[in-house]
Amino acid sequence: MRIVSFLAAGTEIVNAIGAGDQLLGRSHECDYPAGVERLPIVSRPALELGGLSQAEIDSAIAGHMQTGESLYVVDEDLLRRLAPDVILTQELCHVCAPSGNELTRALATLPKKPELVFLTPRTLAEIDENILTVGRVVGRQAAARAVVDRNHAKLDRIRESTKGRPRRRVSFLEWADPPFCAGHWVPEMIEIAGGQDPLGRPGADSVRMTWDDVRATRPEIVIVAPCGFGIREAQRMACELPAIPGARIEPVDANAYFARPGPRYAEGVEVLAKLFHG
Repeated sequence: MRIVSFLAAGTEIVNAIGAGDQLLGRSHECDYPAGVERLPIVSRPALELGGLSQAEIDSAIAGHMQTGESLYVVDEDLLRRLAPDVILTQELCHVCAPSGNELTRALATLPKKPELVFLTPRTLAEIDENILTVGRVVGRQAAARAVVDRNHAKLDRIRESTKGRPRRRVSFLEWADPPFCAGHWVPEMIEIAGGQDPLGRPGADSVRMTWDDVRATRPEIVIVAPCGFGIREAQRMACELPAIPGARIEPVDANAYFARPGPRYAEGVEVLAKLFHG
């Protein structure tokens, strides 16, 4: 089985179920587990965003999307040489991975059409389904089930540890300038960890909000989890937030635990539970 992943979460799933040696190509964002950076890059962003501020990144992406052009470039020559049997991609977010015309055009050049596996979850249950689907497609069903079962056991332990404790008022920021609320699976993670985010949108897209919206919920904790970034960038962005009276500001590693719907989501719930309850 020859696998190419256009999605960081897909790359993590493949490795978690023990099929990493079948992975031949990756996206520019695939950086976990260690060693995947040695794989050739099949897709990369069409925009150079290095060195830009949050507001500049938001503006550049919004402006590019208005043109109708893709945010990603697929290396069609490399894809043909790799000749994948399976391609992992998504249809959830145009900012996250190739999903439109660029993918259709690249596939049209392949002599043998691979199986496309779309990983497009909106809830934790759908992340589990994605893990099981990849396991089925690559012949690792038992390993995929074991990953899901371990995550469920971890969530059960967290629920038990937070039972009876007061729920923390939280504002989870998937972007900070402008602020975006928590969406898709993240509000579920907050709830399991013992928090409550009035601005979160379970199972739905993250949307823009205002700082007045955030202040109106009187959060005890503001989680800074900028999509596409790790802990160092989150720490920097946390220092730039406007005043939010009474709130403790906590930067977290969005790429590792929140922005990528993969096998590490239960660890993300653990991170939240520790922030909420120690």
